[in-house]
Amino acid sequence: MRRIARATAGALFASAIVLGTAGTAAAQEQETGTVYVVHGIPDTPVDVYVDGERALDDFQPGTTEGPLDLPAGPKQVAIYPADAADDSGEALLSGEADVPAGGNVTLAAHLTAEGQPTLSPLVNEVGEVPAGEARVVVRHLAAAPAVDVLAGGEPVVQGLTNPNQEALEVPAGTVSASVAAAGTTEPVIGPAELSLTEGTTTFVHAIGSLEQDSLELVTFTVNGGDSAPHGVPAGAPSGAPAESFPAGWAALSVAGVALVGFSLARLRTLGRR
Repeated sequence: MRRIARATAGALFASAIVLGTAGTAAAQEQETGTVYVVHGIPDTPVDVYVDGERALDDFQPGTTEGPLDLPAGPKQVAIYPADAADDSGEALLSGEADVPAGGNVTLAAHLTAEGQPTLSPLVNEVGEVPAGEARVVVRHLAAAPAVDVLAGGEPVVQGLTNPNQEALEVPAGTVSASVAAAGTTEPVIGPAELSLTEGTTTFVHAIGSLEQDSLELVTFTVNGGDSAPHGVPAGAPSGAPAESFPAGWAALSVAGVALVGFSLARLRTLGRR
């Protein structure tokens, strides 16, 4: 197992950008980017507007949307309480995000560590995965202090803080994963069974609030990272013997998070609880 990256993540809630509704010939010829949306703000169904048009209606907490193919370029995103008459009132959150041509990104609406709603953009690394392996990206987007991610009861990611993420690659398979306060092993989320298929990338988001007892995991999986077989290494990529892998982690793979091609222009949070 190799740890690829821990990167500050912005998670995004441009979920709205489901406005692949307009279909002029010019738009069809325009370059596009792939967008996934994560709703991580508890007890807050919302409507999502993109460039002044409602794109998602009654979007529920703890759910995801995607993949959405959107025209590349800057998008003005605004989040309103569900069933608002229009976008003329006060937005819960708003921001301007840039969808990169040919890129793959996550837009997430979530809570900061202190419990304030925010918008964050995340680049999704969905490139080639070594033969026989899967990739997993763990993201801390919850109102909670630092956490450890456990597999088989053993920590495999330690001290992860909001809004950061950790990426790993390991043999494909099934693993029982949970989240605990940093330095402890008592789960505050899970355990949950993750089925990791060879060549896939699974994104695991810890969302909600520890204080409000609303912590949960939201996941989605992206296919297409298969690679030609290159043989199976005899030991851990670092040179350590394979026996040093934590028990039960043989299936959990998290890939590097390359923050390439995604720019967030003047993202600002105008959030209120």
